Amino acid sequence: MISEHLIKAQLAKTLETTDFPALGSKYAGKVRDCYIKDNRRIIVVTDRISAFDVVLGTIPFKGQVLNQIAAYWFDVTKHLASNHILEIPDPTVTIAAECEIIPVEFVMRAYVTGVTTTSIWYHYTHGERRFCGHDLPEGMRKNQKLDRPILTPSTKAEKGDHDQSVSREQVLEMGLLSAADFDRAAEMCARVFAFGQSLAAQRGLILVDTKYEIGRRRDGSLCFVDEIHTPDSSRYWYADDYQARFDRGEEPRGLDKEYVRHALAAQGYRGDGPPPPLTAEIRCEAARRYVALYELVTGREFVPDFDEPVARIRKNLKF
Repeated sequence: MISEHLIKAQLAKTLETTDFPALGSKYAGKVRDCYIKDNRRIIVVTDRISAFDVVLGTIPFKGQVLNQIAAYWFDVTKHLASNHILEIPDPTVTIAAECEIIPVEFVMRAYVTGVTTTSIWYHYTHGERRFCGHDLPEGMRKNQKLDRPILTPSTKAEKGDHDQSVSREQVLEMGLLSAADFDRAAEMCARVFAFGQSLAAQRGLILVDTKYEIGRRRDGSLCFVDEIHTPDSSRYWYADDYQARFDRGEEPRGLDKEYVRHALAAQGYRGDGPPPPLTAEIRCEAARRYVALYELVTGREFVPDFDEPVARIRKNLKF
């Protein structure tokens, strides 16, 4: 496990943004800077962290962890579903086939939890008993396991706006996807989520929920893009004491960016207006959790790269 000293030393050396016009036309998401050229997408995973659909700041080593854990999951699930990966030339860079991004996020949930306005728990506490087309029973408690995992699609909001949870019927009514493509994507997500839950359980973790991005290749086929089962797109809990903590009404121990959401929610921030600054303590603890999750899930030691990231990327990508 990386030392606290090394994490603190990295606070001033995080990768916040990039400017590589030689790589192609740029699109900056909340976390990733994407460059598109010659039917390829070069994805630079920065150290930016977002929550409540807002970019909050940077976390040491976050880009390296995200890129490498996504590469791991894409590799171990490629027999279950296609993905867009072509090459990983740098700790923070993925080269992928360019795909048309489906304008729907596919969210798989196995527990009633969350703190954002799009979370299933938020809707449940506001009296809703039908969420994204799924009926929910009365008397559920926060962090309770659902009878079975459910798919809860979400629209993809413009930067600065909030995503909206929707049902299959609403997706079809809005013309975002055909029924055939929706069902094909839903089946891919259910299959990979079940695999992820099983592997996480072997590592002493619970894969609580996750968000998938789906792309369409030039031949019309669907594949996973962006990331899968990372601490940004997924919620993980430790399995060993989940039940005891649930029985006591305590929050589960987690290893994901939910820690940052809770830290800001405790300050009264839930996505409206400018966020409070992340303290060094929050940034370091988040980094520790990202690294710990990488090592737990992959079974590999995280080996950080301390080189100046912009120069390193230019060297590794040879431009």
